[in-house]
Amino acid sequence: EISVMESGGGSVQAGESLRLSCTTTGFRVDETEMGWYRQAPGNECELVSTIDIDGSTYYTDSVKGRFIISEDKAKNTVYLQMNSLKPEDSAVYYCAAEPRSAKYTAATMAGCNIGDDTWGQGTQVTVSP
Repeated sequence: EISVMESGGGSVQAGESLRLSCTTTGFRVDETEMGWYRQAPGNECELVSTIDIDGSTYYTDSVKGRFIISEDKAKNTVYLQMNSLKPEDSAVYYCAAEPRSAKYTAATMAGCNIGDDTWGQGTQVTVSP
C-alpha cells in the first residue's frame, strides 16, 4: 500500500521554529523527488520546497534562508525545518512525491486538497504575531 503521512505541525509564535516530518509506505523517499506544498485560507496552493534524488533542493523565495528540507534515508523520512517563522507561513502543509509532476502541477491549481496516495493529508502550522 502506498501512502504519505505528515506530522509535526502546531502553533508557535513568530520567530520560533517547527520541524515537519513526512514518512511514506510503499516506496522510499530517496527513490523519487519529494516536496512540500502549503495552502492558507484564501491563498493558492504553493510549492514550498523540494528535494530530488541527487540531493538538489528548491525553495520558494519567501522561505529561502529560513526553511531547510532534508531526508533521513534510514528513517525513510523527509523533513522540513522551518526557522524564523512568520505569521504569513501559517497554512496547511502537504507532503508529496514527485511534487513537480505534470499531475500535481495541474491539480494544485484547484487547491492543495488532492487526496492522492502519494499526497499527504496535511498538517496545520499556525504562527502567531
